[in-house]
Amino acid sequence: MTIRQLSEHMIDQIAAGEVVERPASVVKELVENALDAGARRISIVTAGGGKSLLRVSDDGCGIPAEELPLAVRRHCTSKLADSLHDIATLGFRGEALPSIGSVARLSIRSRPANAADAAEIRVENGVLQGPRPAALSQGTVVEVRDLFYSIPARLKFLKGERAESGAITDVVRRIALAFPAVRFELTGEDRTPTVYEAASDPLARIADVIGQDFADNALELDALREGVGLTGFAGLPNFNRGNALYQFFYVNGRPVRDKMLLSAMRGAYMDAMARDRHAVAALFLTIDPRDVDVNVHPAKADVRFRDPGLVRGLVVGAIRARLADGGLRSTTSGAEAMLAAFRPATTTQKLDFGSNAPHDRPEPRPTGYTPATSPFRPLGNTAHGLSSPGPMGGMPPLAPSARVGEQAAETTDETFPLGAARAQIDKAFIVAETSDSLVIVDQHAAHERLVYEALKTALHDRPLPAQMLLIPEIVDLPEADVDRLMDAAETLQRFGLCLERFGPGAIAVREVPAMLGQVDATQLVRDLADELAGSDTTDGLKARIDHVAATMACHGSVRSGRALRADEMNALLREMERTPGSGQCNHGRPTYIELRKVDIERLFGRR
Repeated sequence: MTIRQLSEHMIDQIAAGEVVERPASVVKELVENALDAGARRISIVTAGGGKSLLRVSDDGCGIPAEELPLAVRRHCTSKLADSLHDIATLGFRGEALPSIGSVARLSIRSRPANAADAAEIRVENGVLQGPRPAALSQGTVVEVRDLFYSIPARLKFLKGERAESGAITDVVRRIALAFPAVRFELTGEDRTPTVYEAASDPLARIADVIGQDFADNALELDALREGVGLTGFAGLPNFNRGNALYQFFYVNGRPVRDKMLLSAMRGAYMDAMARDRHAVAALFLTIDPRDVDVNVHPAKADVRFRDPGLVRGLVVGAIRARLADGGLRSTTSGAEAMLAAFRPATTTQKLDFGSNAPHDRPEPRPTGYTPATSPFRPLGNTAHGLSSPGPMGGMPPLAPSARVGEQAAETTDETFPLGAARAQIDKAFIVAETSDSLVIVDQHAAHERLVYEALKTALHDRPLPAQMLLIPEIVDLPEADVDRLMDAAETLQRFGLCLERFGPGAIAVREVPAMLGQVDATQLVRDLADELAGSDTTDGLKARIDHVAATMACHGSVRSGRALRADEMNALLREMERTPGSGQCNHGRPTYIELRKVDIERLFGRR
C-alpha cells in the first residue's frame, strides 16, 4: 500500500469531522468568530434545524476584501501569534471556516468600518469564488446552506429538525450567559424567536437565559485563590434539577463541559442534596491563560488546568462558604407550591349543617356558659365585666396538638429570622410567625440537620478513631494507583485509614475507620484508587463517614409525632438560625417553608 499526500479538499473534510459535528457546532464557531470581532449585536437565523440554512450576522470589525480568501484557508487566523500559551480569544485554530466550506455551501459578506464597499466570497465543495463587490453595512454575514450535502453519510447521522434546533438554542444560551453586554437574536421558520437584550447586570442575563426563578433562588459568588478568580451564581440546595444540564461553566469567557468542574459541583453540594439531584449554577473562572490549556479538544469544549486541585478546591470551598454565610433562605418554589395548593371558597359551595352532616353540626352550648368565658365574646369589651381577649383575639382554644402555651408570648421575639413558635401541627410541624411572614418547620428534618452538623464538626475537627486489623489486608493494584494512594496516605490517615506500600504493585491495609464497622477493605481501597485516578480527590471515604453520621443523626433526632413545648420549639428555631445549611435536611429535603404575609393577603384578595 503506497503512502501518498491527501488533497487539500480531503484534508478539509477530515478536519470537518472533528470541528463540524452538527449544525450547532457551526453556530458555535460562527458566533465565537463574531464575538472575537467585537460584535455587540449578533443575529442567528436557521431553517430545517440548521441543516438547510444557518445565517450569522454581526456588527463587528469586519474583514477586508483582500483578506477574505485567507479566511477560508486552513490555519489562517488573526487571533494567534507565535505561542499557544497566551490565548485570549475564543477561536484561534483557523480551521472552522475551511472545514465548513468543504461540507456545505458557504458565503461570507463583510465590510470593515473604514471600507468604501463590502465584499463577498463563496465556497462550494471546497472551491473558492470571489471576492466580488456586495451590499452590506459594517459587519459580517456568514451563510451556510445544505450542510453535509457533499457527504450524505454524515447527513444520515443527524437527528430530526426539532432536536437539532434545540441543540442550536442550547449553544446560543450558553454563549449568551458569558456575554451579557451583547444582544443575541435567534430566529427562523423552524423555531419561536428568542431575543436576549443587552444587559449591564449579569444577573439580568442569567434570569433571561436560565429563568427568573433561578435568579430568585441563587447566591452570588466572588472568590479568589492564588490568582484564580471565581464569580457567578449558585442555586440554593433546595432549588435543583434532575440532570446537570443547568450547570454552566466558563473559563475566561469560554463555555466548557469539564468533568473536574462537574465533580467539584457534586462535592460542594455533597451533604446538602440528594444523590439523584443536581444543583443549578453559572460559574465564571478567570485564570491566567498560561495556566490553562484550551487546545485539548477540536471543538474547544474541554480544557486542562495546570493545577486542577487548586481550581477544584476554589469551586468547592467558595460554594460551601457561601451556603454557610448566606443565612437562612428557603426557595420560592416551596412557597409557590403552597400557594397553588390553596383553593379559595366559592359562592357555589354550600355549608350543610343538616342531619346528613352530623360531624359539621355545632357543639351544644355547655351548661356552665357565661358571657365572660365565651370564646365568641366581643373584642375589647370590658365595660360589662368581660375579661380582655387573649393573644389569639377571641378565637376558640387551640386543640392540644396545636397549643404552644402561655409562656410563648413572653419568651419569643418575632424579629428573629425564623420568628416565634406559635403552634405545633400534627406533632410534626412547627408554625412560627415573623414580622412579615409565616414559617412552617418540619421538626424531624430540621433537628436531623442540626445533629448531623454537630456530628460532622466533632468528627472532622480531629483524627478519627481507627480499628487495627489483626491481619493486614493486602490489595493488589496497578503501580500508578499505588503511587496515587501513597500520595494521599496522610489525608487518609486522618480519616482512620492506614495504608502502607507492600511492594511495587500492592497496598497493605493496617487500619480502617472504626465508624464504618465491618467494612470490605479491599473494595474500599479499590474505590478510592478509582476516585483518585478520575478526580484526584479522596471524597469517597469522607462521604462514607458522613453517610454514617447522617444515619446516626436520622435516628437520634426528634421524631415526628412527639409533642414539643414552646421553649423546645423556640430553642430548635434559634439553633437552626445558628447552623449553616439548616435550610435542608441530609437527604436534600427542605426543613422549612416561608410564606410571606403579602402572599397570604393576596390569597384573600386584599392586594
